[in-house]
Amino acid sequence: MSKETLSNINIVSKLEEIQKIGQLPAKEIQWLLTPKRINYAELKVNGERFPAWRVLFNDVLGPGKGGIRFHPEVSEDEVTSLGFWMMIKDSLAELPFGGVKGGVKFNPKKASPQMLEAVSRKYIDAFYEDLGQDRDIPAPDVYTNPQVMALMLDEYEKKTGCHEPGMITGKPLELQGCAIRSDATARGGFIIIKEMVKEFRLNKRTLRIAIQGFGNAGLNLAQMLWQDKFKVVAVSDSQGGIYNKAGLDINRVIKAKSEFGSVINFSDGEKINNQELLKLPVNVLVLAALENQITEDNIENVQTTHIVEIANGPITYQADKRLFARNVVVIPDVLANAGGVIASYFEWGQNKTGNILDQEYLKEQLRRKMVTSWGKVIATQREHKNKIDLRTAAYLIAIKRILVAGKLRGYLE
Repeated sequence: MSKETLSNINIVSKLEEIQKIGQLPAKEIQWLLTPKRINYAELKVNGERFPAWRVLFNDVLGPGKGGIRFHPEVSEDEVTSLGFWMMIKDSLAELPFGGVKGGVKFNPKKASPQMLEAVSRKYIDAFYEDLGQDRDIPAPDVYTNPQVMALMLDEYEKKTGCHEPGMITGKPLELQGCAIRSDATARGGFIIIKEMVKEFRLNKRTLRIAIQGFGNAGLNLAQMLWQDKFKVVAVSDSQGGIYNKAGLDINRVIKAKSEFGSVINFSDGEKINNQELLKLPVNVLVLAALENQITEDNIENVQTTHIVEIANGPITYQADKRLFARNVVVIPDVLANAGGVIASYFEWGQNKTGNILDQEYLKEQLRRKMVTSWGKVIATQREHKNKIDLRTAAYLIAIKRILVAGKLRGYLE
């Protein structure tokens, strides 16, 4: 894929860096950057047209696995970048999946339930021939949820004429969903934050944490941290945020969000916007919103010493390099937010075998996988004498596995 057609040249820049460190041939980098399949359709609903995509990167490790987002700013370039990150994430977690992502340029917040259902079903109508438990397995992403997955499963099974719950994950429990899927992304991030605290010998009692993004992942992570006696001093959603240096009562914040639609309606805190949250003097900044939140334009205002990426691609390449030069520890998205796809793997496995596993067992398996990935990334950084950042370490691990699989299949010499 050329630089011009990749939405986020951060990926190209990162792979050029990986190429030098790993001494990889240019053709291997080009192969990694080239999607296997880009599908596009216009979903026609009630006289409106909604552009939609499904982009699969190479599937040498297994069927594609990745979410579908509904968002008014979705584009082909964005979906392509997200598919690439899924490829890296799945490989790092040692899952039997390739990377894929989908999206519809559509705002579900302004849609009726009937319109939401129609768009969900039309998406499957457009792409069902390339989906399936052994081909391409969707999941929830931004502004999609278990109900959307249920509608998509139903439409797929109508089209194919057979039951195949493993074709999609993040489903309701009643439709063979996974008991830990709803908060798995947050749980994985929580596990990584606790590993980070141990690894860098941080004082839990004095840590101040800010969380940008209060959707499913950000909200659940905030609650987990608060329940474990971490001090969360700021949170924000798409409408703005709140800050209280003494710490927020997260349960009360969640209640305010539920009742009034935004955290800004919480009374016990100073109202701030999303850019102001990034400037706060905190020890840990959790980025759980959207891409490209920290850039060269605002990096000088960032005061934190540790960043955890729960969103995909929230830091641009150049900003990432400058943070590393300032000794700011960044836990990359492909590691920190992998809990969701790991739980999806458990759900997929249950659907294929019919073996429903105990919830506590699944939580422990999720913890083990997250801790194992953390250990590998830290060890790789040490092998390079701490001269590379954690994102580079994660990419080196993931890319090696993908390239080996590609060579074994005969795609590369």
